[in-house]
Amino acid sequence: MPRTYFHVDMDAFFVSVEELYDPSLKGKPVVVGGRADQRGVVAAASYAARKFGVHSGIALREAARRCPQAVFLHGNPERYREKSHAVRQVFLCFTPAVEMASIDEAYLDMTGTGRLLGPPIKAADALHRLMKQQTGLNCSIGIAGARVVAKVASDQAKPNGMLRILPGLEAAFLAPLEVKRLPGVGEVTEKKLNQMGIRTLGELAVLTEAKLGRKIGDGLGSLIEKAKGLDAGGWYDDEVGESGDPKSISHEHTFDRDEPDGAALESMLSRLSEMVCRRLREHHLWARKVQIKLRYADFTTFTRGVTLEHPTQLDAEVVEIARKLFHQHWQKGRAIRLIGVQSSALEPASGQMELLLADAAESRLTRAMSAVDALRDRFGESAVSLASGMKARFRERTHENPSAMPGRVPKPDKQ
Repeated sequence: MPRTYFHVDMDAFFVSVEELYDPSLKGKPVVVGGRADQRGVVAAASYAARKFGVHSGIALREAARRCPQAVFLHGNPERYREKSHAVRQVFLCFTPAVEMASIDEAYLDMTGTGRLLGPPIKAADALHRLMKQQTGLNCSIGIAGARVVAKVASDQAKPNGMLRILPGLEAAFLAPLEVKRLPGVGEVTEKKLNQMGIRTLGELAVLTEAKLGRKIGDGLGSLIEKAKGLDAGGWYDDEVGESGDPKSISHEHTFDRDEPDGAALESMLSRLSEMVCRRLREHHLWARKVQIKLRYADFTTFTRGVTLEHPTQLDAEVVEIARKLFHQHWQKGRAIRLIGVQSSALEPASGQMELLLADAAESRLTRAMSAVDALRDRFGESAVSLASGMKARFRERTHENPSAMPGRVPKPDKQ
């Protein structure tokens, strides 16, 4: 049976949620992500702000320069997560095969739903109406026989539209578009392709890996396949809803002012380590590698990590490792702009780890952290914290630290 996929993208999601709580924002240029004079980047911009060249990813200060009359908001991550859960519930009314790609977009496998829901356009129209009714939000829907094409189509359908690419027309639809429209083509890859005279997806689709050589880097083959309108690479290799566990979990924080104080930096490392471990436990994963990221005031950035003899998901253990790495590699007194903690080489509890967890002390710690997580669920992330991280209180920025993000629903505990 030919496949039918929807890619649903919520329109200006963060801004739209803010407008639900404050209708006076409607029609105004709104920027979500932080204050106009703050470091960091724009998480979302209203369509009124986009007319001035403000878009997600640019610096907040640059956004203020381009649109000084804009309303700047820190954002409310808890609200966004709550609305994202509501959005996902709407998707599940149409198909059980839902893959949340992020907090505000998803792939839906609609194959075989025709008898119940009618033709794809009719089903998309019904989804539009139910989304507005249940959440108060608008969305754009791309429809195609390949997920990568559906994603590009939803972008073309913005705002609040729908676009179906008929079977057999995928390559023709993509051909005239700029290479940056293709998922997986970032600024660096776009620049390299442009330098080689490749500006459209049609030009990319007719090339071969041999012709481009190693000038583009890994993943070139899948980019060429995607330019032809075929799903290839990454989670496109899996069925919708069957993508594996996260490959890494990380959190980082950008200071409003460069921070030279070692005690303050250690405290922030502790807080970020807690957040990483919280998400490890949500996904029932253990980390075998821990690394830190430091970015100095001059933007010099480096990471340092260590592979563990035994995997962990316990706050105190990750904090100790992160602090040790920090003292080994930080240039004492040199101001830090950004600091981060990452866990990788993630594994489920099995084999050697099960023996480790059978240890009485380890088991007590695991149960204690589960109780702490329950308190955080009830009273908020800052309700319980390690003493070493208590001084590192900060307002969670919308574009940073997406803990408990509904875009990746943790698997249920099998124990």
